[in-house]
Amino acid sequence: MKQDFQSFHANLSALDDQAINPSANVSLEQLVDRSRRNLLKGGMGLAALGFLGGSLGACRSAVQSESLIGFKGIPTQLDPAFDSVQVAPGYSARTFFSWGDAVMADAPEWNPDATDDWQAQLKQAGDNHDGMHFFPFPENPDSHGLLVMNHEYVNPPLHPNGMTFTDGKRPLDEVRKEQAAHGVSVIEVKKDAQGQWQRVMPSRYNRRISGMTPMAVSGPLAGNDALKTASDPSGREIIGTLNNCSSGVTPWGTYLVCEENWHNYFVNHDAADLAKRVSHKRYGIEGKGLSKLYGWETADARFNATPDPAQPHGGHVHEPNRFGWVVEVDPFDPASKPVKRTAFGRYCRECSVLSLGDDGRMAFYSGDDTKGEYVYKFVPSGRYIAGDDQANRRLLDDGTLYVARFNADGSGEWLALVHGQNGLTAENGFADQAEVLLNARAAGDHVGATPMDRPEWVAVHPRSREVYVTLTNNDNRGIKWPTDKANPRPVNLHGQILRWSEKGADPTATAFTWEVFLLAGEQPGAKGAEGEPVPANLTGTINGDIFSSPDGLAFDSAGRLWIETDYGDEEAAMQAMGTNQLLCADPRTREVRRFLVGPRGCEITGITWSPDYRAMWINVQHPELSFPASDGKTRPRASTVLITKDDGGIIGT
Repeated sequence: MKQDFQSFHANLSALDDQAINPSANVSLEQLVDRSRRNLLKGGMGLAALGFLGGSLGACRSAVQSESLIGFKGIPTQLDPAFDSVQVAPGYSARTFFSWGDAVMADAPEWNPDATDDWQAQLKQAGDNHDGMHFFPFPENPDSHGLLVMNHEYVNPPLHPNGMTFTDGKRPLDEVRKEQAAHGVSVIEVKKDAQGQWQRVMPSRYNRRISGMTPMAVSGPLAGNDALKTASDPSGREIIGTLNNCSSGVTPWGTYLVCEENWHNYFVNHDAADLAKRVSHKRYGIEGKGLSKLYGWETADARFNATPDPAQPHGGHVHEPNRFGWVVEVDPFDPASKPVKRTAFGRYCRECSVLSLGDDGRMAFYSGDDTKGEYVYKFVPSGRYIAGDDQANRRLLDDGTLYVARFNADGSGEWLALVHGQNGLTAENGFADQAEVLLNARAAGDHVGATPMDRPEWVAVHPRSREVYVTLTNNDNRGIKWPTDKANPRPVNLHGQILRWSEKGADPTATAFTWEVFLLAGEQPGAKGAEGEPVPANLTGTINGDIFSSPDGLAFDSAGRLWIETDYGDEEAAMQAMGTNQLLCADPRTREVRRFLVGPRGCEITGITWSPDYRAMWINVQHPELSFPASDGKTRPRASTVLITKDDGGIIGT
């Protein structure tokens, strides 16, 4: 099983390494003169040039140099047999919720041999926990709430013998179990009489949403021909949500599920059709053999997107168009139907993170997690009005999608992806706004967005509204795309974090100033195992504890920036990094300290807190050995881990 697990994740890493963006957008160096002219016309002069190289936070650092970080950092964990979670001194971590744990009261107990069927899986925790959020009950917010989390994809240990084929086809029962293990879990959690957090069972709020859950469609593409299939001729009900990585929340208390690498679940074996169908080709849908992940199309016709002229609407050729959206879920209403919000645009969305202005105007930021793809934001047309939830629920169906251009002088522009603007016309392949949103990547190509090094999670500072984004890595930088100021290293194996300030701290602004917050990697002057200097492209600018491949990102209420990592800990370039980590950064001083290390082979992802910040939950995804049992023999399980301070204090202080 271990070898199957390693091979499966090696294949996943290879898929992540596939660059899809065919555009030749101008580099940032070529945009310097154009940007400078625009700044001068706008009356900003050359003041913005100073933002490159660290001055965004310089004045704050000068005023207050005392670190926000109150814990003692811990070392990397280099042992290849390490199979637990270690946290900073004075803190404790315990496994809270693992794949297979009961969500519904009538769920059977998880079988360690993985013989649970798909009907059982629909009532149990899904696999590969990822983005999540704690929704408090208003009457007792610090000790009672709903923990809502994504289940991104599935691992071979989901089945007794991994993923199998019979005569070249996947068994339908296995496929159904895999679909059931995707999606979302909603669980009620509460402190007990001893002050310990526990899962509540039974609970009228507990719910599983999966790859088989019917979902409504709203916004510009609801009922559009591009969403109609032989199974759904209305184009208004989609079955399931897939590859749910990070997430977001709304001011009115709903959860935003994001659909990331959904393209890996589909095939289109008509080479001529695939070559001209932008909604397939620009997203990397497989054209030969099996789909890139699970071969579901051999058992479930919906995932074979090869056009079939004998069926209505070409069979399921439009099924891929029904994924890549933001899905809104009301966690407090278990009878509510999830809604796919098409105004947000379609791509491989990592997150949908809110920035709320004082006047109720909003922006939702997202990264498109593929090498050479873009950073986006969606700005609703209306404003949030506290207490008017009926009106607020309609805000996500009308607005403007923007894509980012990072200019070399430290300025930036949000380019509107609106039909009729910036060349997005029928003559250029965009017949209407539905076409723009459906093919947001192609629209970003056309308007000249900046290709980035795998943009992933976004975090917004709770007071300044500065925005941070993780750029995880890109070994094609300097090969397929030239280096530039935002993506400055060739063969970028360790990634970086960028931050920007919207003009006037207005989330809806179309201009911003930006800088590189840090380059991940080893310390300058570091030596390899044989005493040789570490190459320049593998050294970073970290003030403190080293790490690679920043992925998850979130602020706590005090303004501490928490960073989660996702790299292959067996890779040669990662040997100094050890297992994946959770770190904390002070945005003012740029100091970084390591707070937590996870078991071998895992990714650390998903992060949320109780409102008093005395409880933190994080997720351990795809552990390789036997975590959380950590006994050397039990099947590994993706798990949510609860972290508390031993003295009951606020985490991070």
